[in-house]
Amino acid sequence: MFYVYVLHSLQDHGLYIGFTTNLKKRIAEHEHGASFATKYRGPWKLIYYEAYIDRHDAEGRERYLKSGSGRRFLRQQLRHYFEKFPARQVMRGPTGAAT
Repeated sequence: MFYVYVLHSLQDHGLYIGFTTNLKKRIAEHEHGASFATKYRGPWKLIYYEAYIDRHDAEGRERYLKSGSGRRFLRQQLRHYFEKFPARQVMRGPTGAAT
């Protein structure tokens, strides 16, 4: 399986969108500071994920969620969560650069 996921930083309230083949392991890596892009922004909370059978479908979905329309989709999809725990508008990609 291939997973696309969204993490919410409890420290700076930013979001991180990622892709992995092992969701539990990847979340643990984020929590333990093993990921350069998220090392200094934890702790993290997993707030959304999708599972795919095909790698290309998952990678395409990750690209979409990092786009402007993808961010709008996430704001709508997770609107009740964001009412309780607001997030910054900036989403970080695998390099740590704003997307």
